[in-house]
Amino acid sequence: MKRIQMVVTDGFTLNPGDNPWNDIEQLGTLAVYDRTAPQELVPRCREADILIVNKTPVRADALAELPRLRFIAVSATGFDCVDVEAAGRRGISVSNVPIYGTDSVAQYVFSAVLHVWHNISGHDAAVKAGEWGRQPDWSFWKTPLVELRGKTMGIVGFGRIGRRVGELAHAFGMNVMAHDAFPGADPGYARFAWAGLEEVFSRGDVVSVHCPLTPQNQRFVNRDLLQRMQPTSLFINASRGSLVNEEDLAAALKAGWIAGAVVDVVSAEPIRPENPLLTAPNIVITPHLAWATREARQRLMRTTAENVRSFLEGRPQHLVNGDWLGK
Repeated sequence: MKRIQMVVTDGFTLNPGDNPWNDIEQLGTLAVYDRTAPQELVPRCREADILIVNKTPVRADALAELPRLRFIAVSATGFDCVDVEAAGRRGISVSNVPIYGTDSVAQYVFSAVLHVWHNISGHDAAVKAGEWGRQPDWSFWKTPLVELRGKTMGIVGFGRIGRRVGELAHAFGMNVMAHDAFPGADPGYARFAWAGLEEVFSRGDVVSVHCPLTPQNQRFVNRDLLQRMQPTSLFINASRGSLVNEEDLAAALKAGWIAGAVVDVVSAEPIRPENPLLTAPNIVITPHLAWATREARQRLMRTTAENVRSFLEGRPQHLVNGDWLGK
């Protein structure tokens, strides 16, 4: 009996050497590519029964040239890299990993807040450059220091990650104000309120975005919302870069409408030299790493293996295109 042929199209970020493919290798014949360019996708995957993809685009034209393909395991939560409707119409199931990085991304948000409001690396550099030794006083600081207790954390998108951010904010003594198109239950702690989108931006000392990207919300963080923010406030995006109008965010930082921003994602990744955020003041940009703790990547690997195993056993889980299968 022919073994199942599986291809990983872009495996390096999931396993740069510390997160082996053992659980998936047990399920069939596995070929792993660190990266796959668009023109390489069909030649590499023509004999594949199963694809495992993270960010490699798999569009309708490619699917039409992969006659053996029956399952795509997206090793991520976001699955916009795959044309899931086209896959479903060809009878190809698509699954994602809905939960793996909740704690890691929420932890990133607060590492960003504390980085900005204590400027530990900047003060460390100043000490090592001799500035403390030249001071007449025993203490000095180069940027404003901010205490979290009593400040307001505004959260846009109150799903798993947004709720975890809210829990951490509550633990720091912050007020939590959340906006979500489908609010769900209250989180059950004090100093919490639901609010409209404009109110979250106008009242939040920190505004953190945790939304899935849809055609309806692209670039919704725009000049109008940013101008509503307080001049002392901080904007954070560890979700999807295309939720933000980057030209407007750069303008907000240059004009001083907000005090600063931290973004872990941008509209085109890797970041391009012409991205306006690269020349904006008071912004920290990290290379889409909030998800990437080893613990989170191990959970991602385990669930991806479970998704493949479940499909092979005839009980697919975490399907994202069930509505289109067979239509």
